[in-house]
Amino acid sequence: MKTYTYTEKKDTRSGFGAGLAELGKTNENVVALCADLIGSLKMDEFIKNNPERFFQIGIAEANMMGIAAGLTIGGKIPFTGTFANFSTGRVYDQIRQSIAYSNKNVKICASHAGLTLGEDGATHQILEDIGLMKMLPGMTVINPCDYNQTKAATIAIAEFEGPVYLRFGRPSVPIFTPDDQKFEIGKAVQLQEGADVTIIATGHLVWESLLAAETLYAQGISADVINIHTIKPLDDEAILKSVRKTGCVVTAEEHNVLGGLGESVARVLGQQHPTPQEFVGTNDTFGESGTPAQLMEKYGLNADAVVKAVQKVIKRK
Repeated sequence: MKTYTYTEKKDTRSGFGAGLAELGKTNENVVALCADLIGSLKMDEFIKNNPERFFQIGIAEANMMGIAAGLTIGGKIPFTGTFANFSTGRVYDQIRQSIAYSNKNVKICASHAGLTLGEDGATHQILEDIGLMKMLPGMTVINPCDYNQTKAATIAIAEFEGPVYLRFGRPSVPIFTPDDQKFEIGKAVQLQEGADVTIIATGHLVWESLLAAETLYAQGISADVINIHTIKPLDDEAILKSVRKTGCVVTAEEHNVLGGLGESVARVLGQQHPTPQEFVGTNDTFGESGTPAQLMEKYGLNADAVVKAVQKVIKRK
């Protein structure tokens, strides 16, 4: 079993900021727009080095999406920045009509996603955004797991033609992926090799799934652990290859189980290889105020929840 360690924790939104700053140096067509949250989105370095390529829209997210769509007509690659709740739910009509329908090359970059926004509470935590965005025709949906992967994803989407939803978060989480990684949109990453169960995770739940795999290994259960950073398009081949070997699967995400990664995996399995599946995610509920750790514990979004789900699904094989 491979052991993963880390020497530093960092928020994934800082990975976005670092990637955007790099793009400021290497791609002159990249422009950034923000809805009055420069510090929260870590856009400061990009703005410092490229002030003429930054647009402060203010608290007018719908207008920001319309402006971004317009900028693509002149060949620009706009990166919009605000909280995930305001990047999706507040502006869904504008994204659908002005960006997705006309296949505009806009990169919708969304911070503070999920429960780990923490103390700001349910009005700012969104647990439905992946479902909203993956249902839009032509929309690519990406949810990286740590600082390094978020930086790599930010750089990669600038070279991708078409609308992208890039989701990341506020809390500091372990950095465990390589700093020189090549980010391949739509290509899953195998983190552990096992024979008894497949654990498919995304975002903050990837690290928790690796911790769960260690606990399970001590119990005599070996797990395939797969990092699905791209939820759409989904890497069907990697999923099917693993479950054909293990015979059961657990999906783990910081998102409502209705509409998220787990449902996408279930669709693939239902169509091609019916397999026992358990879901780790929020169960048709809004969040609440609390520390990220408290909320992850209460809503069952941690390593212990993954272990319990594995123990349950193995009995169904």
